[in-house]
Parts: sequence; structure tokens; C-alpha cells
Amino acid sequence: MMQLSDGGGRVREQLDDRVHDAVALDEIDLYADVLSAVAATDRPLTPAELDAALGIGQAVDLPGGPPTG
Repeated sequence: MMQLSDGGGRVREQLDDRVHDAVALDEIDLYADVLSAVAATDRPLTPAELDAALGIGQAVDLPGGPPTG
């Protein structure tokens, strides 16, 4: 199995603190995660690998939402 990114946190750590567009930063993080996953293989990603790179299918507790798990 290929090694997936540990998340886009590295990108966020390098950004200027004056940037406050959380939605744009989240999109950049997701894009970076997908690019990392694509770069780690020499074939197209399977749907399951793409889902894993995007964090889809993982339980996530959202603020204000019902707890998962």
C-alpha cells in the first residue's frame, strides 16, 4: 500500500499568519494531499485511494454536529 500524506498541516505551518481564509486553506490542504498521493504512485489512484487521500470515510467530529463513532 502506498504512503499517504499526513495532511496538509505542513502547508498551513508555512503560511503568513495574516491569511485568514479558512475555506481556501482547507482546499489547498486537500489539493496538496491529493497531489502527494498521486506523486507516490505510477498509476491512477483507485477510488479507495483517492478517498483515503481526501479523508473521506473517516469518522470526524464536527463542531455543532452530533458526535460520530
